[in-house]
Amino acid sequence: MLLLYYTIFAGFLLDVPHLPILHETIRNLYFHVTMWFSMIILFAISVVNSIKYLSKFNLRNDLVASEAAKVGMLFGINGLITGMLWAKFTWGAFWVNDTKLNGAAATMLVYAAYFLLRNSVEDEHKRAKLSSVYSIFAFTMMIVFIMVLPRMTDSLHPGNGGNPGFGNYDLDNKMRIVFYPAVIGWSLLGVWIMQIRTRIKSLEERTF
Repeated sequence: MLLLYYTIFAGFLLDVPHLPILHETIRNLYFHVTMWFSMIILFAISVVNSIKYLSKFNLRNDLVASEAAKVGMLFGINGLITGMLWAKFTWGAFWVNDTKLNGAAATMLVYAAYFLLRNSVEDEHKRAKLSSVYSIFAFTMMIVFIMVLPRMTDSLHPGNGGNPGFGNYDLDNKMRIVFYPAVIGWSLLGVWIMQIRTRIKSLEERTF
């Protein structure tokens, strides 16, 4: 929480590079990009626990995989919202035909299908097996959609389609002392929420 308080206050109050087009919107780097970092970490936790379930058939691993995916979706949606707001002020529209934007939306749809699959199967072990296999597929597709394809095609995003990344020209030391704690803070928040949800679900299962 201290890291997040620091991120919010420092993110809005400390100086940032004054660049054309971006101007003050560059502060969104502390919120938009960090949402995606957090999402990827949570989806990675989900797929690791899915693989663990397939090797040990422990329902605890399936529970962690499910809750990590749910919280990852939350951060992914927040990443889309902050990205749309940023796009409006820099590219002139909330949504443009950009490979990475479309890939991010496709990733959300792929993981939405993961939850539809889970809700369609009643037997817990059958649900866990199917979900674990699909989780591996979903994580692989996420990597392709937001990391591979944008680097192979034209993209407006920094670091993709031949564009230089933020770190190459405007992520100065003043921004780094906020950005890196922001990544850690938001990621820890996501893991903390996941752990709380996992404990609640475990208690509910014991009760019934």
